[in-house]
Amino acid sequence: MIYFYDSPLGPISYEWDGETCQHVWLDKHEAAENNDENPVSQWFDAYFNAGKRPLPPLAEPATPFQTVMRGGLLNIPAGEVRTYGEIAKVLHTSPRAMGQALGANPLPILIPCHRVIAADGLGGFACGLEWKKKLLKFERGF
Repeated sequence: MIYFYDSPLGPISYEWDGETCQHVWLDKHEAAENNDENPVSQWFDAYFNAGKRPLPPLAEPATPFQTVMRGGLLNIPAGEVRTYGEIAKVLHTSPRAMGQALGANPLPILIPCHRVIAADGLGGFACGLEWKKKLLKFERGF
């Protein structure tokens, strides 16, 4: 089922199947319902109120590399950034491969791909650079 979360930064929709979060979209899907009783909504409540809460159960990564990538991204503290090159070095891959994998992240914010930037600027973000800017600015205010 697709649910809607009305964040202070803009609408968020997510797919919660009753056991795991399958996908997050940084917009409002037409079919989305509001529900604050599931772990994803509760995690967003904590996140947007500068609180800490364990991640809700997430869909399994599609590849072994995505498993490793998730771990690397989750180690970047809120309010901090790393470059594609820095993350790629830690994960023993190339910055280009890192960028491609980040672009395929189905769980933005939960798996914080917005915290990875280019050496010479923001880099890309599958959900749009405006969202990336808003998220980084928000987290730096914690």
